[in-house]
Amino acid sequence: MEAVAKLRNYPTSPRKMRLLADMIRGQQVEKVLSQLEFNPKHPAVPLRKLVLSAISNWKQKNEGGDESQLIIKTIFVDGARTIKRMRPAPQGRGYRVRKRSNHVTVIVDTKEKK
Repeated sequence: MEAVAKLRNYPTSPRKMRLLADMIRGQQVEKVLSQLEFNPKHPAVPLRKLVLSAISNWKQKNEGGDESQLIIKTIFVDGARTIKRMRPAPQGRGYRVRKRSNHVTVIVDTKEKK
C-alpha cells in the first residue's frame, strides 16, 4: 500500500528541484536519504524531510510492514505561484524579476515482487 507526502509552495525554481527529483526517482529510500543528506544543493534539505514524511505516512498505513523494501515509486515537481518583483535598471527603467516556487509530491511503496 502506497503513501503520499506533499511539499507545497517551496521557494525555489521547479527546474532546480527537478534535478534532485530525477536523481532519486525509483531508488530505495535508505539510499535516497543518504544521497540527500550529503548533497550540496539547497533544495536537498526539504526534499529529505519530505521523503522522511512519506516513510512515516507509510508506517502509519502499514502496521508491521517491512520498511527495508520501500522505494520512491513516483516523484514529480510542479510549478507553483510566481512572485513578480522589479529590479532597478539603467535610465530609470525597471527589470522584472520572477521569483518562482514549486510543489513536490512523493509516493513511496514497497518493491513489486514478481
